[in-house]
Amino acid sequence: MGSFFSSLFSSPKQDNDSEEAKKNEQESKFDVFKYDGMSYQKMGKLNDAIRCYTQALLIKDDEEVLASLVTTYTMADRGDDALETVGRLIDLNPDAIEPRISRANILFMLDRDAEVVPDCEHILEIDPKNALACYLIAKSKRTADDKIGAVADLTKAISFNAEFPAAFSLRAEILLDMMQLDEALADAEEAIRLDPEEENSYVLRGQIFEKMGNLENAHDDYQKVLDLNPFNEKAAVNVGRLMILQKDFDGAIAFFDDAIDTNPNFAAAYAERGHAKKEKGDEKGALEDLKKSLELDPESEEAKKMNGKHSNFDDMYKGGIF
Repeated sequence: MGSFFSSLFSSPKQDNDSEEAKKNEQESKFDVFKYDGMSYQKMGKLNDAIRCYTQALLIKDDEEVLASLVTTYTMADRGDDALETVGRLIDLNPDAIEPRISRANILFMLDRDAEVVPDCEHILEIDPKNALACYLIAKSKRTADDKIGAVADLTKAISFNAEFPAAFSLRAEILLDMMQLDEALADAEEAIRLDPEEENSYVLRGQIFEKMGNLENAHDDYQKVLDLNPFNEKAAVNVGRLMILQKDFDGAIAFFDDAIDTNPNFAAAYAERGHAKKEKGDEKGALEDLKKSLELDPESEEAKKMNGKHSNFDDMYKGGIF
């Protein structure tokens, strides 16, 4: 009975104090989960970070926590969860550019390239000279084999930001595909000028030199990359492949022997060594290398050449696998 009268005649101030205490308690819990999550994320304890961020978001939506959770899901290779979370972030602030860029990158990671375009177009409505949005649209168009459209969007991106090495590099790649070699070379060299530490730009320039028939310059670019980073697989494959083109089969085999010793899981090195062995007439050795390459990378270019046409390894050569 006492508690009934106590509640009946309790003052509004007491009720307000109680509500304020509850609010402060929730804020305190939110802060603990948020900052514990950030600490776990820095330590690389991604599952613990995700658990903390998720608990924080049960208390309230928060842009910083959502952004951190997107990053953590991405680091944990949980693309679908990252995509759902970045959608929540965009719902909180539909005209914020960074979350839409994040969603575009996650969509690329999930091989859903065509879905990137609407976000990028929304960004361009807000910021008509956003070079990054133009670049991302170009990446999407390239996947759809719209090379001319991709080049046009990259040209637009470069006009908005002339200090954009990735745009020059991607345009060079597409121009190389189109065999516009002089223009591709100019773009590759500009990408190198803007970012001289980017290894793939040297690999790209080497590929352009190779198409031009300038094998010496191509070799120099590939070797420059390997001098900087002996583990760059693209450069290693291209150096060995040039040896095969120049009929130096023994040199290529020795080169790929060293590459495989350094990295026993280097699928492309096994495939290229197999090519060199096949050219030397060592079909048994070539077949063994091809088998190993396919075991290590079932989605490789060699596997695509097979295209399901061979029922066993013994008749691969008949289909022109090498």
